[in-house]
Amino acid sequence: MTSLIANLRRLNDHLAIAVGLALLACVAFTLSEIVIRRFAVSVGGVDEISGYVMAVTTSWGVSYALTERAHVRIDLLRNQMVPLGRSILDVIAIASMAFMAVYVAWRGWSVLSKTLSTGALANTPLETPLWIPQSLWWAGWSWFAISACLLLIHAMQSLIRGDLSSVEATAGTKAEV
Repeated sequence: MTSLIANLRRLNDHLAIAVGLALLACVAFTLSEIVIRRFAVSVGGVDEISGYVMAVTTSWGVSYALTERAHVRIDLLRNQMVPLGRSILDVIAIASMAFMAVYVAWRGWSVLSKTLSTGALANTPLETPLWIPQSLWWAGWSWFAISACLLLIHAMQSLIRGDLSSVEATAGTKAEV
């Protein structure tokens, strides 16, 4: 399972780079729109596309933050506990995150499913078929749910084995205790 978690981290590193490149492309698109507007020309749809890019990159970026243990946690109580207590709180924290991620992915599917069944288009000049950005958005949340569940399983297995340092490395905070 440890190699699976290492591969998950590596994959999320690559996804984070892809997300960063998508954001840079969005910035370049926005800047080019600003420049060409000086010549009374407009590509149009920059705000719409930027909104889609922000939603998609956020949904994919949370998995990277999860594997990097970068999500915000209030660990005042945790830091005062013995290692076993910290590990139990870490497992509770990752379980909460996994539950939330699964719930968001599940609810996101109902949004995408409705869009697919109706063939909805954006109410904008681009008339973007909404299944395109919603599919990418939902895939990101689904990946987050998968990542969180894998980390939860690993943390629980480590806790059961008594490998508290592995629980810390998987689900703990990056703050020094």
